[in-house]
Amino acid sequence: MVALIVGACNNAPKKAENPFFSEYTTPFKIPPFSKITNEDYLPAFEKGIQENKAEIEAIVNNTEEPTFENTIVALAESGELLQKVSSVFFAEDGSNTNAELQKIAEQVSPMLSAHYDEISLNEKLFKRVKAVYNKKDELNLTEEQAYILENKYKDFERSGANLPKEKQEQLKSINQQLSSLTLKFSQNVLAETNSFMMVVDKKDDLAGLPEASIKAASELAKSKGMEGKWVFNTQKISMIPFLQYADNRDLRKKLYLGYINRANNNNEFDNKKVLSDIVKLRCEKAQLLGFKNYADYRLEPRMAKNADNVMELLNKIWDPALALAKKEAKEMQKIIKKDGGKFKLQSWDWWYYAEKIRKERYNLDENELRPYFKLENVRKGAFLVANKLYGITFEPIDNVPTIHPEQQAFEVKEADGSPLGIFFTDYFPRESKRGGAWCSDYRGHSVKDGKEIHPLVTNTCNFTKPSGDEPALLNIDEVETLFHEFGHALDAFFAKNTYSISYVARDFVELPSQIMEHWSTEPEVMKMYAKHYKTGEIIPDDLIAKMQKSSHFNQGFINTEFLAAAYLDMALHSVEKAENIDIAKFEDDFLHNKLGLIPEIESRYRCTYFRHIMGGYDVGYYGYLWAAVLDNDAYETFLEGGLFNKDIAKSFRTNILEKNGLADPAQLYRDFRGRDPKVEALLKHRGLK
Repeated sequence: MVALIVGACNNAPKKAENPFFSEYTTPFKIPPFSKITNEDYLPAFEKGIQENKAEIEAIVNNTEEPTFENTIVALAESGELLQKVSSVFFAEDGSNTNAELQKIAEQVSPMLSAHYDEISLNEKLFKRVKAVYNKKDELNLTEEQAYILENKYKDFERSGANLPKEKQEQLKSINQQLSSLTLKFSQNVLAETNSFMMVVDKKDDLAGLPEASIKAASELAKSKGMEGKWVFNTQKISMIPFLQYADNRDLRKKLYLGYINRANNNNEFDNKKVLSDIVKLRCEKAQLLGFKNYADYRLEPRMAKNADNVMELLNKIWDPALALAKKEAKEMQKIIKKDGGKFKLQSWDWWYYAEKIRKERYNLDENELRPYFKLENVRKGAFLVANKLYGITFEPIDNVPTIHPEQQAFEVKEADGSPLGIFFTDYFPRESKRGGAWCSDYRGHSVKDGKEIHPLVTNTCNFTKPSGDEPALLNIDEVETLFHEFGHALDAFFAKNTYSISYVARDFVELPSQIMEHWSTEPEVMKMYAKHYKTGEIIPDDLIAKMQKSSHFNQGFINTEFLAAAYLDMALHSVEKAENIDIAKFEDDFLHNKLGLIPEIESRYRCTYFRHIMGGYDVGYYGYLWAAVLDNDAYETFLEGGLFNKDIAKSFRTNILEKNGLADPAQLYRDFRGRDPKVEALLKHRGLK
């Protein structure tokens, strides 16, 4: 972690002309970040809302008979300015925030919620949409148009268009409260993450740690004005190596508890009451709309359709995963006893003893791998895979606007040289950036006046930073994350939506990203990019063999901690009476009494920092597993036909990536695979079969 870096756009002098109010004149029409000031955002949001309201009024007051073009398309293409400012603001607030931006977000979130409620609950507008929907069978619609119409109509229904006025007002109030509370939840997690530091002032307490971790901790301490000491924090690039290698058990415990107790410290950033209120309001919203609980409401438009189908999948993986985790815990306890330890294995011990077993059983130390995974080489590897599969190219470009100095830009082109878009990467942690990794865009794909508009897509991550004269060297999890987020980017670049709207199912959205992870560790692919950062030596066969032999290692833990979080998400949102839930008690009772999670493993996310369920994955964390069934089954096609089989790649691109969000996802998968997905490939890949 580095000190707060405020982007150039926050220090630029105020301009007479708001950059959002005119067409961008920058290369590729990238947002002119250096010209955008914090003072530009609120006026742009206000004007965007005003313009959008006028556009809606024009649709509603159109005297012509409602048609797909004058109603559905007009609605989909409305709000251009609002989308323009939103895409930039929320990108900056997530990757380069400051106190002023956070205050703007607090103003804007309920404002946007109220505005979109006005649209969704506009009786006259819904009447026009319904008129088009009722004659859909008479219209000669394309597959994309039919899918958009179906989902747009359902959007209105699911947003309360059929409710009586008094219930609509109640719904508006709930939505505005939720917009403020979910924002507060995320801001609290960021504040807690930034505030925790474990300061080490004795070198003996660093015993066992790799030199790279010690050096990074020293540099972090120096940036905090504590030269001569070492600082560790709850960013995973700092925490995980400490948990894996530090011999000092008390410090491992201190750091780990700092991580899992974020926003659970009974201070101003505590999220227990915030989450309790969110769960209560979500339950009320679902029941207002005629659903038994919030889980039923959220699952209806997804592939899973209902909670029973989700639980069936989770249960299918839980039993073998938990059994394997218990076996792994026993093996670790034996090592503790062998080493003379007189304590029971705890959650903060798991990484440390797992690493001992990995080294003993497979003669593999993760630090052996890092020198071969220089960040720039790994990114190049992802580019090469995309080139071999789809023929596309990535060329670095300079002198274009970026949201932060660390962000880099690449021009993406088809094999014939025609443009696909611009790809941005922003890979390192900073206090102004929220944790995790994600893919977003400043502009999506569409077709305007017959002209194709190409996307501006960004991958934002929190990878290991360069340290001293050493470049950024990734661990294997970071390698897979880079490929994962790159898969989302490919999905965006290949999109063929005609309109500025699509409907991607939350439990299908991870298929394009997760399938890319498979290529990252294929021996043939690693030999393309995994080169020692000092010598240029290609990763040796014996090291690859060790990786392959250890591929099922620790899978009990990995699957169990994930599943616990997925179950927890479902449990929180399946309540039917959500008055004043004691979040800490609810979590403990569910995980340990009802689910049977062993005490040696914590849920991957505990309630108070479970940010996924604030950012669109509410009742959706299971989606990673649902998509894992799809990606493992789909990847079998490449294993059978060739890793870089052009015909298979073309089929995946045309049937999945180009149509994602434009047709029924189950049918898209069948069009690619020729059948429904099977779970066997997932079980085999994870060593659970």
